[in-house]
Amino acid sequence: MYSPLNGDEGDVQILLRIGLLPVDQRVKRECMRVLFWFCDKFAWTPTIKTLDDVPDSGPEQLENVVVAFVHVEPRDIQDGSSAETKLVKNAKWLARKWDVKKILLHSFTHLAEEKAEPGQAKSLLDRVQDRLHQAEYDVSQTAYGYFNDLTIEAKGHPLARIFKEF
Repeated sequence: MYSPLNGDEGDVQILLRIGLLPVDQRVKRECMRVLFWFCDKFAWTPTIKTLDDVPDSGPEQLENVVVAFVHVEPRDIQDGSSAETKLVKNAKWLARKWDVKKILLHSFTHLAEEKAEPGQAKSLLDRVQDRLHQAEYDVSQTAYGYFNDLTIEAKGHPLARIFKEF
């Protein structure tokens, strides 16, 4: 018996387009994944350098901050991707909900298997930081290219932790 999941990618795409593939069998395409936290306190200490060409960095801490744990995938950096704009809009939305101006971007490549090349992911995060800064947010990034020890203090509230895929 033929199963669409045993067919090739072209078969799956055709079945998706014409609506014959059941919802529970649809193939999820790679996309940016972001875990947002609103933190009373978020502190980080770089511990293990994972990229040779990143600058040295020390411990830092922020209070009353929206933290975006961002997983950038290869398609997020392609021309025409809306992931960058959606990340900006979602970060701004959550900051408005908490009535704060501080946003922290944290590269977090642990939310999926596919990941963008480090230089491309960092460039995307830099562009997001610039766009948020232009919108008058106080935005920064954790040490890129490091594993960090983290200290998180967060409220037990429905808007304190939000997961998004786009």
